Amino acid sequence: MEISSFDITGVKLLVPRHIGDERGYFAETFRADVFARECGDWIFVQDNESRSARSGTIRGLHFQSEPHTQGKLVRCTAGALFDVAVDIRQGSPTYGQWVGETLTPENGKQLWVPPGFAHGFCSLEPDTVICYKVTGYYSAECDKGLAWDDPAIGIVWPDVADPDTLSAKDRQQPRLADLPAYFSWSE
Repeated sequence: MEISSFDITGVKLLVPRHIGDERGYFAETFRADVFARECGDWIFVQDNESRSARSGTIRGLHFQSEPHTQGKLVRCTAGALFDVAVDIRQGSPTYGQWVGETLTPENGKQLWVPPGFAHGFCSLEPDTVICYKVTGYYSAECDKGLAWDDPAIGIVWPDVADPDTLSAKDRQQPRLADLPAYFSWSE
C-alpha cells in the first residue's frame, strides 16, 4: 500500500496495490498495522455506506464535535466521487484550507480524514457508492457542518456539482467565519 501526505498535516492518501490477472484483481484495502504506523493508532468502530443516485450530488461538509469526534477512511466502491477534507482546527497553519481527490473503484484511492476536519463529496457518476470506516459512533448532538460553498475556503468543486441536491441541513450550514472553535491545533 502506498501512503502519501498532503500539505495539510493529518490528511493522508492511501492507494492499495492491485494485483491482477485476466480474472480481475486482488487488493488489500486496509491493514491495521500499516495504518497505525502511517496515520496513527486509531480504532475503527463502524463502517458506513451511502449511494448517490444522481451525478452532481453534494453531501457535506460534515464533522462530529467532542466528545464524539470521528476520523473517516473513505473509499468509493461504485461510480466516482470527488472527496474533500477542510482543516477546521483553530490555530492550525492550514486552517480553512482544503484537499480534494477523485476516488473510484478503479484507482482504489482512499482518503484518511482525521478528527478536526470537515468532510464532504460530490458524486461524479450516477449510482455512486461511498464507503467509509469511522473512529467514533454517530452522535446527533455532535453532528455539525460547514457551508460547502464558503468562498473563504474556495473549494473548486467539479462542474457537475448541483446545489439543488443539498439536503435541507446542508443548505443551513455556517460559514467558516461563523464556525465555533470545535477543534484546536496541536502538533
